[in-house]
Amino acid sequence: MKNFSDLEKKIDVKFNNIDLLCQSMVHRSYLNENPKFHLDHNERLEFLGDAVLELVVTDYLYKNYSKPEGELTSFRAALVNSEMLSKRAGLLGIEEYLMLSRGEAKDKGKARQFILENAFEALVGAIYLDQGYEKAAEFIKKNVLIELPKVLEQKLYRDPKSHFQEDAQEKAGVTPIYEVLKEWGPDHDKHFVVGVFLEKELIGQGEGLSKQEAQREAAEDALKNKGWE
Repeated sequence: MKNFSDLEKKIDVKFNNIDLLCQSMVHRSYLNENPKFHLDHNERLEFLGDAVLELVVTDYLYKNYSKPEGELTSFRAALVNSEMLSKRAGLLGIEEYLMLSRGEAKDKGKARQFILENAFEALVGAIYLDQGYEKAAEFIKKNVLIELPKVLEQKLYRDPKSHFQEDAQEKAGVTPIYEVLKEWGPDHDKHFVVGVFLEKELIGQGEGLSKQEAQREAAEDALKNKGWE
C-alpha cells in the first residue's frame, strides 16, 4: 500500500478522510486485478473535480481579466487541458502514488498523460469533498493558476486549430482537413488518433480522449512540422 501521508505533505493538504485521497489515485484497471480492494476507482471523483477546477479557474479569470468571453475561454482551455494538468500532476509527484494494473504501470506513453490528468482532477474532487470549496480553490490557485503568467506571455492560449488553418490558407492556399485514423477502447475510455491533411498530404497527428482533443494535438503537431509556431 502506498504511503499517502507523504502525498499529503507534497500537496500540502491534510485530509480528514484519507480514503478520499487514496481513491483519487485508484485507476479502474487496478480493480480488475484487485477486485476485493475496499475503495472504488477514481472516475466519479474525476467528474466532480473537473467541474470544481473549471469553476475556480473561470471565477478567477472573470474577476481579474476584463476580456471578452472568447478570450477568457481560450485562457481557461490553456490552463485545464490534458497536457497542462498532467504536467502539474508530474510536478507534484502524483505518478508514484497511482494505483494501476501491472499492464497500465508499464505504459509510459500517451495513456499515462491521460491517467495523470484524470488523477489530478480526481484529487481536486477529493480535496473539495474533504475540505470544501475554499481549500480546493487554494490548491488550484497554487497548482494551476500559477501557470497563467506563462500562458499569457507565451500566448499558449491561441487555439492551434485556428492558428494552423489561418497559416495553411495564407501560406499554402489550402484549408486543412481532419480525419480519424484510428480509434479504440470502451465508451468510458475511448481513444482517438486524428490526422490533419493539406490536400492529400498528412501534416500532423494527435491522440486524445475525444476527437476534438485529438484534432487540437494534430494541429499542434502540424504547426511544429511546418515550422509555423
